[in-house]
Amino acid sequence: MSMRRIHVSRRAVLLVALVFLAVLFVVFVLASSRWRIGRVDLTSDKLYTLTPGTTHIVDGLHAPLRLTLYFSSHATRDLPQLRSYEQRVAEMLQEMVARSHGRLRLQIVDPVPYSDDETSAEGYGLSPINGGTNGERVFFGLVGSTLPSDADGEADDHLPKKVQAIPLFDPSRETFLEYDIAKLLYELDQPSKPHIGVVSSLPVQGNPVIGEEPWTVMRQLAQQFDVKPLDASKLKRVDDDIKALLVIHPKHLPADALYAIDQYVLHGGHLVVFVDPVAEMDNTPFIDSSGVTDDHNSDLPRLFHAWGVQYDPQKVVLDRSRALRIELADNSSMSHPAMLGLGQQELNHDDVTTASLQRINVSSVGYFDLAPGTTSRLQPLMQSTTDAEVVSSQRVRESINNPAGLLDNYKPDNLHYVIAARVRGQFPSAFPERSNETGHLGAATGTAEVILVADTDLLSDRLWVSYAQSLLGQPQLSAIANNGDLITNIADNLSGSSALLSIHGRVSSQRPFTRVAALRSAADQKFQAKMQELQRELAVTRTRLSELQPSKAAGRGDTATPEQRAEIEQFLQRQLAINKELRDVQHQFNAEIDALGLRLKFINIVLIPLLVTLIGLLYGWRRSRRSRRNA
Repeated sequence: MSMRRIHVSRRAVLLVALVFLAVLFVVFVLASSRWRIGRVDLTSDKLYTLTPGTTHIVDGLHAPLRLTLYFSSHATRDLPQLRSYEQRVAEMLQEMVARSHGRLRLQIVDPVPYSDDETSAEGYGLSPINGGTNGERVFFGLVGSTLPSDADGEADDHLPKKVQAIPLFDPSRETFLEYDIAKLLYELDQPSKPHIGVVSSLPVQGNPVIGEEPWTVMRQLAQQFDVKPLDASKLKRVDDDIKALLVIHPKHLPADALYAIDQYVLHGGHLVVFVDPVAEMDNTPFIDSSGVTDDHNSDLPRLFHAWGVQYDPQKVVLDRSRALRIELADNSSMSHPAMLGLGQQELNHDDVTTASLQRINVSSVGYFDLAPGTTSRLQPLMQSTTDAEVVSSQRVRESINNPAGLLDNYKPDNLHYVIAARVRGQFPSAFPERSNETGHLGAATGTAEVILVADTDLLSDRLWVSYAQSLLGQPQLSAIANNGDLITNIADNLSGSSALLSIHGRVSSQRPFTRVAALRSAADQKFQAKMQELQRELAVTRTRLSELQPSKAAGRGDTATPEQRAEIEQFLQRQLAINKELRDVQHQFNAEIDALGLRLKFINIVLIPLLVTLIGLLYGWRRSRRSRRNA
């Protein structure tokens, strides 16, 4: 009787121990989700670990924000890839919400057809795509807005309500998912539009006196930024509120302006420089004291030298494989090797400013390289093909009426010429002689960065904007290239915080089955030769059978001899045997892949749960044994 009681007691202790482990596990999960402990990212590329830049933005949020993820769950029942990506997006958002200490609130909405949610999604500018179940539209975007009260629920009259949206989460842009969401949070948290300064010797702002409007690219920038034109002749310092500075076609800039740009970069400012060996939109030639007429090129030699950049304002890149077709005076057309249409292959898909662009049109461009011995790093954004050739800018100017002459004696250099790039490094000052001035920095305090573009014509409307007349007689604009998007992306990228700039592209969460692919390749090499041999033998057998089939004349019946019938029967049997061998080879072809699938199922369904159970039982047995020993 006592033995039975002891046996029951042991079972009870073991059961209690297992229940205790389950409760402990639940408490641990809840605690980790609330207090951020024990959350371990076991993916090889740390897909669910926020970068320091995103962490800095989320931790520094001032206003409480509401995030609404619109995803047409019902309409994507037959789109498993999109549903998988939605889970990836939702998990990224939930990770940010868990990090935000209550400053972020997430809601996931399924905008079913003809519902208020669908109307709301359209009202926020989300872009639906077709192809859902039963032809339904699919919404997959994010809307962020500031809340009219603080985290404690108290009204805050000083907090204006702002709304920002990501119209569509494109799976092809997954590498920039974290950047896009962090950028939305950063912009929502800013009280006003970022300030952008523009120093230009080209009439990019138009001329209100004669009714000339600003260039389209500047009008686009003005929609998202507070654009401030700066007079180079009076520029002595770039204000701290300038988030990004655009220097367009710098010609004969005063020393004070150059020094102001130099110090702006060294103090962590974000600079974009547009230079050009032949600026076709420059209609104001400059004549210096010696009477030499400017040939419409631009350069920043002193600053480029300090940054370790090589650039020759007398050299133009031709690329006949990317030449744009132009209309000539006699109504004929030809491909102009100095006017280029750069496609996706010439754009950097690993940089957020160019990843989503399809085409950039440029004209008479220069190129950049790094000076020997420099420690700076150059990351191309746009480059030519290897079918490019470098010629003098004078030759390009002389061929304005005969572009075909540029193809005479054309010899490709078999090099990619960098037309636009990011340059990073520990830049020294280009003005060491002014070290005694207040606030002077002799070198960048950290890694400085500038974006350089060897063309100014890409900013002009003629290369990327098409004009048409609307029904009401008003001019209607349409983009034939992504030039405007490029400039907006650059300004958008640089005008953010340094934390936002530090968020680079991540790897995709889509993982190919590399082991399966390797098995398929090995099986293909192993069995393909045998399959081809059997198929050739089968073809010969069929041909021989068709030759041996007896001809049946009308009313004469079967005229085949017994020897022919025996041979036909022999070939029929061989045909059946070959077909069986082909099926066996195909079975062996897939056997290793099936075996791998079975092993994975066994590990996931049986082995892992069994190990977890055994560990739990062992832990419970040890606890019960220790308890009995203590008793």
